[in-house]
Amino acid sequence: MNWSAKIISHKGEKRIAVYFEKNKELIERIKKLEGSRWSQSLRVWHLPDTEKYRNQFQIIFPETKLINEEGIEAIAKFTLWLRSKRYSEKTIITYCDGLKSFLVFYNKKPIQSITNEDVIIFNNEYIIKNKLSESYQNQIVNAIKLYFKIIRETKIDIEKIHRPKRAKTLPNVLSKEEVKAILEAPTNIKHKMMLSLLYSCGLRSGELLALEPKHIDSKRNIVLLKNSKGKKDRIAPLSPKILELLRSYYLMYKPVKYLFEGNIIGEQYSEKSLQSIIKQSIKKASIKKPVTLHWLRHSYATHLLESGTDLRYIQELLGHSSSKTTEIYTHVSTKNIQQIKSPFDDL
Repeated sequence: MNWSAKIISHKGEKRIAVYFEKNKELIERIKKLEGSRWSQSLRVWHLPDTEKYRNQFQIIFPETKLINEEGIEAIAKFTLWLRSKRYSEKTIITYCDGLKSFLVFYNKKPIQSITNEDVIIFNNEYIIKNKLSESYQNQIVNAIKLYFKIIRETKIDIEKIHRPKRAKTLPNVLSKEEVKAILEAPTNIKHKMMLSLLYSCGLRSGELLALEPKHIDSKRNIVLLKNSKGKKDRIAPLSPKILELLRSYYLMYKPVKYLFEGNIIGEQYSEKSLQSIIKQSIKKASIKKPVTLHWLRHSYATHLLESGTDLRYIQELLGHSSSKTTEIYTHVSTKNIQQIKSPFDDL
């Protein structure tokens, strides 16, 4: 059977995409592989980018070259510096992996002699040639710029390292009717509670899973979000309907440490299980769109805008550092667009 595999960047993460003709037996086999996922948007099965899967699917990639001793030392120093600055572990991994890809590409060249021209060559011969995304390229550029600015003094001029031109994609938004159908789909009160809280407060999935019972302030009708993206605390309003549902949920499950716990008491509910809930809910609600958890956050922001909420308040509620990030929702709001009369109506 003919098949092929290549490295892709999906949602900012490197994955191994496996292409083959539709075959039930092969689909069942790939489903059983740890970390396998189906991408509705890319129409492909993809796996974690690991040495095991690279060998299994015979992927030859520049990164399979070994990093030299100077590179190993550079990564170690960079890691220590990032930790001392209190970067999150997730960011440290992202930056160090990005820098490693760059240094592995130039494993036969002393770091001191790397130039801006080398960065351009890397972007063309590694990023573009292997069809990696703009977001992944941007992550590597961030890592390179930070490393050479803070850790090393070399021939590189930091200010001249260019970033990729980002694609102007609009956020995916559901109608209120679609959101209602999704939230009403689960029969399990915990599942219903999690999806309802994601939408009603515009939360990121990580923020939801990190919630503890003490973060719910029922007297002030707010939820406190601790150490959200960018290590920022913020608050979000709780509707009376959500509080009522929360009380019922709490009495039934009595969570100990986290508001939403897995099968083991005191352990955080898993991201994978949460993703499974949304998949089951859209299927039950007969929604054909490739809805993800983040669509609920986008829908929350857009519905607020359409109901007349000031953009500045939406920015605060979502925890955006820049107003430009929040302004993207003005492009998907249909409030004003629906009032425009098409010239077709006058024909």
